Amino acid sequence: MTRGEVEAVALGLPATEKVVQWGDHDVFKVGGKVFAISGEDSLSFKATEIGFMALTEGGPGRQAPYLAKGQWVNVALADAGEDEVRDWIRTSYDLIAAKLTRKARAELGIA
Repeated sequence: MTRGEVEAVALGLPATEKVVQWGDHDVFKVGGKVFAISGEDSLSFKATEIGFMALTEGGPGRQAPYLAKGQWVNVALADAGEDEVRDWIRTSYDLIAAKLTRKARAELGIA
C-alpha cells in the first residue's frame, strides 16, 4: 500500500483531519487526537493490547518510536496488505474516537 492510499483510507473516516508534522509525516487526527502517522514507507497506529502483542511479537510490526506507553505499532508499508492496513487504521480510529467525550463525538457527528 502506498502513502497516498493510506491517506485516502484515513481521510475517508468521519471527522478526520490531516496535518503534516515532525518533518514530512502525515498525521491523521480525529477530534484533535492522533490516530495514525504515515511516513514515506511506514505507518504507525494505536492497537488493542492483543493486537499490539500479535503485531510486535513475531508479526510484521515493531513498537512505534516515541509512542512506547500507548500500544502504538509501526509497520513498513511494503510488509502490509491493503485489507490489513484498512483494518489497522479503522481500529486505531475507533480506539481514539472512543476516548473523546460524548459531547465532542456528538459535535463531530460520530457515534
